[in-house]
Amino acid sequence: MPRWEPGGRERLVVAAVDLFTEQGYDETTVAQIAERAGMTRSTFFRHFSDKREVLVAGQEALSRLLAEGVADAPAGATPLQAVGEGLARASSAMGPLNRDLGPRLRAAVAASTELQERDALKSVGMAAAMAEALADRGVPEVTAHLAAELGVLAFKRGFAAWSEGDPTTDEPLAPHTAAALAELVSASASLT
Repeated sequence: MPRWEPGGRERLVVAAVDLFTEQGYDETTVAQIAERAGMTRSTFFRHFSDKREVLVAGQEALSRLLAEGVADAPAGATPLQAVGEGLARASSAMGPLNRDLGPRLRAAVAASTELQERDALKSVGMAAAMAEALADRGVPEVTAHLAAELGVLAFKRGFAAWSEGDPTTDEPLAPHTAAALAELVSASASLT
């Protein structure tokens, strides 16, 4: 086996999600994940500091894409329009592997308090990235945070709808996140 096989990180993520689904997070060891992926334990630790970190594989990239989309929104865009641009940018990076893993990963998170805590931190990171990008655009702090939180909720709702949809289609994620954001904006209007 070559020392650095291509796609190693992705194979570890798939192996971990499969094992978390089959036998539970607590019962899954790093050694089992590495073995399932056809790798060594030390190779696992080149990619992740522990098995919990598999959950947030790609978090930095996702947060960066959200923030870049917000920053690159047209100058006259409202905060929610800018968030919509961030959702579109991040959605464009999601492919078939993300769609396939979505439902299984959600099931693994639902079954583990430790993973629920890590998932909550992931959401906080995504919201912070968008809020900072909005603040850089001159959006007041409270408005920036509210828009960013709506963006995270829209991303999660859109991703859930997309990943639970028909996997045989090449349907992109972006329309789902846009629809989720529109639904949340409409729902928030009824709060006053």
